[in-house]
Amino acid sequence: MALDPKSRRAVVAGGALALGGGGLFFARSRGGSETAVSPSFHASEETTAIGLELTGKPLLGSPDAPIDLYYWTDFQCPFCETFERETLPDLVREHTQSGDVRVVFVPIAVFGEDSMTAAVASRCVWDQVVADDPSVYWDWHGAIFEEQDGKNTGWADAGTLVSYTRSVDGVDADALETCLADDRDRFQSMVEADIQFATELGVTGTPTFLAFNRESEAHQTLIGAQPLEKFSDAIARVRRN
Repeated sequence: MALDPKSRRAVVAGGALALGGGGLFFARSRGGSETAVSPSFHASEETTAIGLELTGKPLLGSPDAPIDLYYWTDFQCPFCETFERETLPDLVREHTQSGDVRVVFVPIAVFGEDSMTAAVASRCVWDQVVADDPSVYWDWHGAIFEEQDGKNTGWADAGTLVSYTRSVDGVDADALETCLADDRDRFQSMVEADIQFATELGVTGTPTFLAFNRESEAHQTLIGAQPLEKFSDAIARVRRN
């Protein structure tokens, strides 16, 4: 049963832990070192117990994982970039590849127009690759974060995102350009719905995470670019309850 709006807000506002600043084998170079993970993405049309519609959202990990980790992110958010570089690869290795955790990516727009453009582009790319090779999304997602260069400086406008996409194998940059021109309104309305939902849930910034036990509905919130240990503790906590 989905939580009502009042209960949704209590999930994030009342559970904050800390405030801080079958895929193929992929290797992502982050911060000068090579990080090897085997991401497995899938799609779903379900509405989760917190009331979030999963249609159109990249889901990393087993569909049967007992724990959902919701991840609200903005491609222009510097703390999100830190999390992506320093924690996400280890989180995938330790918790998603074991089948314990499914990560639900929810790109939203916190920092203005270019953030919205990047979130829409994320939707476009996922829509493009989900049927044939959904794990390609991992490469695109990581490539865009690697290019992060300030807020609303032009690095995340439509033309530049298309340019970056040309370097990502398996993603059609021309199709992304067409999507951003012709389908922006449709995908932007989905991003706006995710922003509204996040507001109702009590999400006030990025990155925000919610570890949620799909059976017991025990939950724990993390805010900011937390280290792996904080995620491991939160996951263990909600799994016990």
